[in-house]
Amino acid sequence: MSPLITPAQLAALDGAAVLDVRWRLGGPPGIESYREGHIPGALFCDLNADLAAPAGPGGRHPLPEADLFQAAMRRLGVSGSRPVVVYDEADSTAAARAWWTLRYFGHPDVRVLDGGLRAWTAEGRPLAKETPEPPPGDFTARPGGMPVLGAEEAAALAADGVLLDARAAERYRGEVEPIDPVAGHIPGAVSAPTGANVDPSGRFHLPDFLRERFNTLGAVPGIEVGAYCGSGVTAAHQVLALEVAGIPAALYVGSWSHWVTDPSRPVATG
Repeated sequence: MSPLITPAQLAALDGAAVLDVRWRLGGPPGIESYREGHIPGALFCDLNADLAAPAGPGGRHPLPEADLFQAAMRRLGVSGSRPVVVYDEADSTAAARAWWTLRYFGHPDVRVLDGGLRAWTAEGRPLAKETPEPPPGDFTARPGGMPVLGAEEAAALAADGVLLDARAAERYRGEVEPIDPVAGHIPGAVSAPTGANVDPSGRFHLPDFLRERFNTLGAVPGIEVGAYCGSGVTAAHQVLALEVAGIPAALYVGSWSHWVTDPSRPVATG
């Protein structure tokens, strides 16, 4: 089953929990956009509060504790027996973090609305402003449903497999670093900005296109693949794009924001 879903498929899907995960780094709070209009029946999922633990030694968006994530998902009406559909404004950057986190904690049926709210409204579909009352959620969080990397595993994968850096190319090269205290990339990592995963409308490219893209970057059958970014958000988008392409991949959740907390870890530029 594809991890993506179209607006028409979502409109025809009965009983799904729909989560609005609109979020932008440094942008206005997504809850304000949610209140202005959202897919009917959707509830707002806060990326910072619901999909990550507080920033600290583990990075800017470390994994939440299982019990806290479980409580958040139950509050949003998520059940292990009901499908979950997640969406953001358009390009699925934030929605992919929700998809990945739910999958990591064991939910069997999570899909991302391809093209997000922009695709929904482009088809003339309705929006709502009221916040619905969700049915009781009974989701049980069980960690381990998706492969993860620590710093040592990421370094090893960069040397012996393929470690994709999902950030913009200029951040990979170390020319700019607007957020983290050190610029550059993990030695051996390959630059693979997530913007190339989607078309101008925010929809994912077709599987064959993505497969060719990642194959060109070295992600071929028989090679272990991982992804990282600044804080583990856009790298989840990379893992989602790889899954669309039929390529399994691990996520370095702490990503660059964790890597640079230890000054003994090497940094490459260029």
